[in-house]
Amino acid sequence: MTIVLAGGSGFLGRALKQHFAQAGHSARILTRRTPIHPDEIQWQPDGTTGPWAAALADADVIVNLAGEGLADRRWTADRKAALRSSRILPPRSLAAALAEQPARARLVIACSAVGYYGARDEEPVTEEDGPGDDFLSRLCVDWEHEAATAASDTTDVAIVRSGIVLHPEGGALKPMLLPFRMGVGGRLGSGRQYWSWIHVHDWMALVSWIASRLTGPVAPVSPGPEREPVTVWNATAPTPVTNAEFSRVLGRVLRRPAVLPAPAFALRLALGEFAMFLTTGARVLPEHAEREGFRFRFPALEAALRDLL
Repeated sequence: MTIVLAGGSGFLGRALKQHFAQAGHSARILTRRTPIHPDEIQWQPDGTTGPWAAALADADVIVNLAGEGLADRRWTADRKAALRSSRILPPRSLAAALAEQPARARLVIACSAVGYYGARDEEPVTEEDGPGDDFLSRLCVDWEHEAATAASDTTDVAIVRSGIVLHPEGGALKPMLLPFRMGVGGRLGSGRQYWSWIHVHDWMALVSWIASRLTGPVAPVSPGPEREPVTVWNATAPTPVTNAEFSRVLGRVLRRPAVLPAPAFALRLALGEFAMFLTTGARVLPEHAEREGFRFRFPALEAALRDLL
């Protein structure tokens, strides 16, 4: 397969590119920065198309990873506007570029987030559940709506709602490691909120599995009663844990205490509205993937953290 990774210069994009290459596929990256590798193409995802659209001409699969980091800065009004535009405009650009291609890609994988579900209690949440009503939930709804516009008679869209992707060099785990290794780590807020996580290996394997499944010989290639042009997949391990349990397991793996909690008010002072995302959560289950036969290599948190750390 030929895969285009839009916004693929981050830690997940680099890992996914290597994963596809090891499987014998060809992958190229659309990036806003100046290209530094031969397989990188600069693009300006402003909601319109451009010369970069030629990179989609022979693509079988497009994976859209574009979006500024949620935890990179405090959520001010300007920051929230940037988070929104960085998630709404890229899929709009991709849909416009795809419409120009004589032979359209068979699949667009649109990476969303479990923030779609908002703050939930202990009740398990699956792909069948509706969205929450906070900023991140509404953003995910609009984000996914834009992604779905790429669907056509020949192009399917798979929306992947990712949980916390565990990787020591990026995402939520990286900033947690230093305080825990110094012995000053602990739960966030009450610790009762669920953290729906996934090992980076399983995240990459699931994205690759979806790509192969929806573009393989058994995938429908024309309209029909069995074809679902837009599907939703939760990219989370089957055993979400509370933040308190996550902290205890991380401390045990690092052989450090995990007894110093970060009060919710301190998180709000440091992170603004984003603190609510860390101190609330949802118990998200990958029902669709498991029903269709995907098997997780790391379904349990302690084994996942020991493998990574």
